[in-house]
Amino acid sequence: MLDQALPKPQQPRRRLPNQRWQIYAQQTEFAEKLAVATKISPIISQLLINRGIATLEQAQGFLNPESLILPSPLEEFPDLALSVELLQNAIASQEKIAICGDYDADGMTSTALLLRSLRSLGAVVDYAIPSRMHDGYGINQRIVEEFHSEGVSLILTVDNGISAFAPIARARELGLKVIITDHHDIPQKLPPANAILNPKLIDESSPYRGVAGVGVAYILAVSLAQQLGATQGLIQPMLALFTLGTIADLAPLTGVNRRWVKRGLQYLPKSHLPGIQALIQVSGVQAKANEGGEIPNPKSKIQNPKSLKPEDIGFRLGPRINAIGRIGDPQLVIDLLTTDDMGIALERAMQCEGINQQRQQMCEEIEQEAIAVVETQFIASLPQDRILVVIQPNWHHGVIGIVASRLVERYGVPVFIGTYEDGGHIRGSARGIPEFNVFDALEYCHDLLGKFGGHKAAGGFSFSEANLPQLRSRLIEFANQCLEPQHLKPLLKIDTQANLSQINHQLYQQLQTLHPCGIENPDPVFWTPNVQVIEQKIVGKGHIKLTLAQTIDHQQYKIKAIAWRWGDYFTLPSRLDIAYKLRENDFNGNSTIEMELVGVRLPKQSHLLFTSSPKPLRTTFEYQQRHYTCGIYKQGLSPELRIKNPEGKVLAMQPGHTIGLLGNNREDAKEIDVSQPQYDSIIQAALQALSVLSHES
Repeated sequence: MLDQALPKPQQPRRRLPNQRWQIYAQQTEFAEKLAVATKISPIISQLLINRGIATLEQAQGFLNPESLILPSPLEEFPDLALSVELLQNAIASQEKIAICGDYDADGMTSTALLLRSLRSLGAVVDYAIPSRMHDGYGINQRIVEEFHSEGVSLILTVDNGISAFAPIARARELGLKVIITDHHDIPQKLPPANAILNPKLIDESSPYRGVAGVGVAYILAVSLAQQLGATQGLIQPMLALFTLGTIADLAPLTGVNRRWVKRGLQYLPKSHLPGIQALIQVSGVQAKANEGGEIPNPKSKIQNPKSLKPEDIGFRLGPRINAIGRIGDPQLVIDLLTTDDMGIALERAMQCEGINQQRQQMCEEIEQEAIAVVETQFIASLPQDRILVVIQPNWHHGVIGIVASRLVERYGVPVFIGTYEDGGHIRGSARGIPEFNVFDALEYCHDLLGKFGGHKAAGGFSFSEANLPQLRSRLIEFANQCLEPQHLKPLLKIDTQANLSQINHQLYQQLQTLHPCGIENPDPVFWTPNVQVIEQKIVGKGHIKLTLAQTIDHQQYKIKAIAWRWGDYFTLPSRLDIAYKLRENDFNGNSTIEMELVGVRLPKQSHLLFTSSPKPLRTTFEYQQRHYTCGIYKQGLSPELRIKNPEGKVLAMQPGHTIGLLGNNREDAKEIDVSQPQYDSIIQAALQALSVLSHES
């Protein structure tokens, strides 16, 4: 019999993704009312409720942002009128204006936006961007002194300056006028600028509250153009740069951002800016339609140039700009976005492409090295440490922030990652999880750090390498104060349940009313319980391509799915609860709706039977008019389901395995694929019978 010794069980597959599923409470009654009032389906109205929509008025404003009546920015930003006046006077008297930008996507698009608009309005204007490697973030004394020596009269900071008290004070000492445009947190003491534009200084309920640096720059440029009566031909190019910067900077897509980005996404594909056109061309030619109907990677190819979605920018255009700020020269991006010569634009876009490929390779190599360090040095103590502090030589600090995010995704704990620099210093980046405040953690260690800054979710820091052991201990101490063991899994927020029978083009079209999706308006995530994995294979660089099925009222519904970078989890079990986003795949002109898996777990019913039964479970059941016996048995350290037919033949399988055994005894049993329908159906019938028994007992 099969309950005799088994020679050696199948090697267990690597664990499933380590996740906490948080499924929104379903407000069925309110969702129905909202659906009727707004003429949308209840599934869409539930998604709106999940995004904080509490009234019919809010729902209508969200679905049609153009219907909102916006207050004038001049009423909302106290120093906007003064800023416009200062710039207007500088243009009239041809005084030199200098922009001080930043090296991230927000800072570079802000710089390009103000350069283009000021030049078109007749200003004498130049710019400087601090070096990530040598200067670090924000305007500094060196840049102020250089501007002064070049005869600059007015400094305009973009995406920085709100914390730069000393450099701004020095500029005022030298007789320079200063306008700060920034969106970062407000320090205790404001710098002595002539004017400050920062959404954090205005009312929290203002629709302008969530704008990024590029949003502040856009408001200033448009207000100035309106004052000068010169808006013609200026607004659409500025809107294109606003859209690019807002999404690439991960600004919240709510309030005025939602309205302007939705509008900007219509203009971007047909933008007259050579730099935007060149970026779209370069990112669009990277991947031809995949042979064999492979689901195209959203990170590689723009599918439909007529209508860009935020993910097209976030995954395709944005990284090509961000890569330059991380490991290249920001002047490249400024040239790209300010030139009117298509030849130069294409040349710069191709350079961006090459540097982005370098950045991808660097990230991949550093990630693999970091994983190796974690697995060999820290994995055993991770449940006690509740944090990762990974410091290695020869890592490029321009990309370690990306690697930190990937490690958080993989291990579910806050990550502080760094690399050695000259002079015995370590420079690094930190990324957190919802229950952990990165900035508070850095504050907790302030006496061990040199420079540091950031916010709840992310931060940057530097310190003497002599302090590394102490810093590690202090961070572990802090993590243990605010994190419980249950927090050490990545949080997956799920909107609502859907059956495969509900997934069709109609539902997908209704989802478009939520776009543009992004920060604070995420792509909807659905879940479906107990689906069957019919096919699965590795494609590309470690992705899993699947065919999934669900049987409802004796009818089987199938759908294709992709799980990006899930090669480590291959092969997946034959039965799963799945969490996913929906995507449209246009292959050879045929449009199909497919899934992008973001989470899986063992179905609750079978998982509980296998892991938490207080006593042995044995029962009989009927399947296709034949009687069977079944039970959960211990096989070594693992539980095993065994099903015996009337002839005495036994099917044995362990949870999470796709290969089982079938025969009269283990020695002669043959291996079978238990995900095949003929075996899966009887396994589900047995689990159902055992489930009823476990409830009764």
